Amino acid sequence: MNYVYETHLHTREGSACSSTAPEDYIEYMIKCGYSGFIVTDHFFNGNSCIPKELSWEERVERYCQGYEKALKAAEGTELTVMFGIEYNFQGDEFLLYGADKKWLVDNPDLLEKSRSEVYELVHQYGGIMIQAHPYRERGYLSEIHLTPSASDGAEVYNSGNPDWQNALGYQYALDQNLTMAAGSDIHALSVITMGGMSFPYKISSIEEYVAAFMRGDGTPVFKVDPKSQDSEFIEVRNSKSLTQISQNETLPVIWH
Repeated sequence: MNYVYETHLHTREGSACSSTAPEDYIEYMIKCGYSGFIVTDHFFNGNSCIPKELSWEERVERYCQGYEKALKAAEGTELTVMFGIEYNFQGDEFLLYGADKKWLVDNPDLLEKSRSEVYELVHQYGGIMIQAHPYRERGYLSEIHLTPSASDGAEVYNSGNPDWQNALGYQYALDQNLTMAAGSDIHALSVITMGGMSFPYKISSIEEYVAAFMRGDGTPVFKVDPKSQDSEFIEVRNSKSLTQISQNETLPVIWH
């Protein structure tokens, strides 16, 4: 039996772009066949809905409510709910796993840090840093920023991106020898496709997830029509459209 985990999920508690209450994800994710998920709301330097006028500690407290409410709502189920962070620099965003509320409170100057400095801080705490949707293109972005030296892995499948952008991410991970990740980047329950990481054993905490990911035990997967009971997770590597480049990027690529 394989266990699939959603690694990229937004709630309306922390992400301005999400319309979904944390509690609403519990039953939905179980029905979609997931064994757990990681709440990765946008941090203060991204599309956050946390008021800027609050103190750092108050902002962190508000930010963590998406995870905490989902965790409480999952009590009594087999669903594993974990904490993560989506951190933005210049439109390039990273998923931080293993850093927690205490880590955030203890680093009030976090927003002043460079990519490599954040990477070092995360590692010192026992966490990892994964580049989300590395070749994402949007109207509000003018460049693609890539930092393999500050990445423990890269998202090669993201449900919010077209196949050609995911394929570029897949090739990027291959070229840079980065561990491959996948997730839905889910903001609402109306998504058509979803992604995640499949493991041959159950994950019970974010620490276990970090260790399993770094061992290379995870397999990037995706699912079409996630609410259908007949829909199964498919390995990303088995999809030609997700792994073979059909279109090149249109934005300049900046390497760090």
